[in-house]
Amino acid sequence: MRILIAIPLLILLVAFALSNQQMVQVGLWPTDISLEVPLSVAVLVAAGVFFIVGAMVTWGSSFSLKSRARRAERSVRQLTAQVEASRPRSGLPMLPPG
Repeated sequence: MRILIAIPLLILLVAFALSNQQMVQVGLWPTDISLEVPLSVAVLVAAGVFFIVGAMVTWGSSFSLKSRARRAERSVRQLTAQVEASRPRSGLPMLPPG
């Protein structure tokens, strides 16, 4: 399934790179470093950097949500154990949660 998405995307990237071969000068702002690279390389590198930054931000926010979910599951297990411990031993089965 992923290959069906990856192949057209790769074809578009190759077409973009082949149609934008003009050289541009890219400077790194706080330094005096300046490189002359094809336009397609400059655009694709910038897009890749921002993709990685976005992935890291998303991962960071999901990390906090996962830790909250683990704490909630631990609390549910503790409360279930307390209910089981306080339930009289009448031999009746416990109803499933939910």
